[in-house]
Amino acid sequence: MSYNVKTPVLPLPVRRALMQLGSDLGLARRRRRISTQSMAERLQVSTATLRRLERGDPSLAMGTLAKALLVLNALERFSHLLDTGIDDLGLQLMDEALPKRISRKSSSRGPETL
Repeated sequence: MSYNVKTPVLPLPVRRALMQLGSDLGLARRRRRISTQSMAERLQVSTATLRRLERGDPSLAMGTLAKALLVLNALERFSHLLDTGIDDLGLQLMDEALPKRISRKSSSRGPETL
């Protein structure tokens, strides 16, 4: 008996974003006049894997993407992709979860001093 193992279907916005990222990687590589062979060697992958990366293949390792961004001098932007200091939604959700009041805890030693 054979089982038909399917890979999970990615939502359309995710597929489009990956395809755009792959296309942008290829364009950035060509603008820097880096051949596919040279780029593949720098990433330590085959040229077929590089083509998959530039097509936005979701099954590639994140490390391969990170190495490509390093070669293209764009790794810093990638590392700040979800910078928690400027994550407006995350900060807003945290602020909403803060207590409205903070009550003093009773102490058997008397009032607290600073």
